[in-house]
Amino acid sequence: MSLTTRILLLVLLALAPALAIQGYNEFALRAARDEAVRTDTMATARSVADDLAQLAEGVRQSLDLVAQDPSVRGFDPAACTDYLRRAASVLPHVNLLALTRPDGAVVCNSIGSLPDAYTNAARPYHRRAMSENGFVMGNYARGVATGKDSIHFAEPIHGTDGTISGVVVASVDLAWLSQHLQQALRMPSTSLTVADEDNVIIARRPDGLEWIGRPVPAERQSRLASRGEGVRIDLGIDGRERVLANARPRGTAVRAWVTVGRDRDVAFADVDAAARRGLILIAVSAALAVGAALAAGRLFIRRPFGRLLRAATAWQTGDLAARTGLSGPDEFGQLGGKLDAMAGVLRRNETELKDEVARGREMQERQVTLLHELNHRVKNTLATVQALARQSTRGGEAPGERLEARILSLSKTHDLLTRDEWSGASLTEVLENELSPYRTGPDHITLHGPEVSLPPRHVLALGMTVHELATNAAKYGALSAPGGRVRVEWSVTTGESGMLRLRLAWRESGGPPVAAPRRAGFGTRLIAGGVRRELDGEIDLDFEAGGVRCRLDVPLDPAVSAMLVPTQ
Repeated sequence: MSLTTRILLLVLLALAPALAIQGYNEFALRAARDEAVRTDTMATARSVADDLAQLAEGVRQSLDLVAQDPSVRGFDPAACTDYLRRAASVLPHVNLLALTRPDGAVVCNSIGSLPDAYTNAARPYHRRAMSENGFVMGNYARGVATGKDSIHFAEPIHGTDGTISGVVVASVDLAWLSQHLQQALRMPSTSLTVADEDNVIIARRPDGLEWIGRPVPAERQSRLASRGEGVRIDLGIDGRERVLANARPRGTAVRAWVTVGRDRDVAFADVDAAARRGLILIAVSAALAVGAALAAGRLFIRRPFGRLLRAATAWQTGDLAARTGLSGPDEFGQLGGKLDAMAGVLRRNETELKDEVARGREMQERQVTLLHELNHRVKNTLATVQALARQSTRGGEAPGERLEARILSLSKTHDLLTRDEWSGASLTEVLENELSPYRTGPDHITLHGPEVSLPPRHVLALGMTVHELATNAAKYGALSAPGGRVRVEWSVTTGESGMLRLRLAWRESGGPPVAAPRRAGFGTRLIAGGVRRELDGEIDLDFEAGGVRCRLDVPLDPAVSAMLVPTQ
């Protein structure tokens, strides 16, 4: 990830609290507005329902007064018609007043219809007024005499004997009703739907003319029946999402549902506008912050960083004369000054080191020459010892032959050390140096263990030990038989003192039966003495019938321990 990208991420991280605050305010504001809109919508629905109930009560009182007039109670068609015409003229919401007999036949009305011109016997409101013997509100109907969309109110007239002698009827114009109830709607976008007992719309705003007389959609009817009064967010019958509140008018005479809907987009318009303004301000602030961060990063970070990078590249290629050229009290200036000073010191040290290397190369060449001369002289000395030993034991297999083999092994170990200028040798090389003459097949002799570099002291002592074991195996043990096997395994472990220890196991198998010697020979003493005295180690030599077992446990020098990791 580039430095510029990290700076931009920091800027965006700094803007995160602003976004979180904006989101929280948006949530809180919308929750508060939602609650306020729901409350207001329900209050409006109850207000409209109360207006409808008051209207019905006003009509009831008017019908009570009409029923007391002598022309009405006397069922005089001419006088009754004149009275009802005058009464209807002072009631703007009533488009018809009528008097009917109990059988529904009209006696008179406010528009001058002839007696028995029509009958209301089939009208539900007439049947309810007769059956309930009280004031009732009818459902949607188109007036027979007026031809207008209306809703009828009816109240029975009682004779002196207490029986029903007639029914007075008032027809209210539904267009006027929609206009009247709209006064309770404080916002033009608020919708109003009033449905009668049969779920037929009798008042609708704002698009009233096309809906009056039409039934409420079936899915709306089921929701209205299941939920009753209350507030919900749903699609209105016009397809717009609204906050809808349902309420019923108080009283038993008025059987209708009032539904008021607040347009949700309009109700939350100012909240949405505030949210857009907040997001725009945050976006502008973020753009300005990013632009400022990019400009400042290029000027104060990327430019000095580029100079540091170019100088470091030059130093990597060996040009220690390159400099950053940065200075000043700021962090880049201090860093550049320190790096330039370091480059100067390294350049001086490089010159001095080249001189020392030249002198060291000359000394190394002289040392190699001396080592080769020393090796030559040691070999000559060993050759002399070998000759003396051979001369001292002539004829047959005598101790002199064993002495000669040991001196040859010592010479081979010297060659191994001289090859690496007596710095040491690996354990694998020491084992191969002694065992390779006896290898007759791929699995005749098996070596298994990690790579371990040994110092000269360990190389000499372990070389002689392995030589004695191999010589004994070749004459009497596993290497003396065609099917014999020798397996050498070793590992590096951590001792109780924390120092690393080399543990080596020599195992023979497949050779002739082995018997423990009655006394320790010179070879056995040589093995034990080399491991214990020279290496301060431990040795366990076991002459089992199936083959010789030898286990070594020797400490490693601290210099060797620092370079190794325990294998188990």
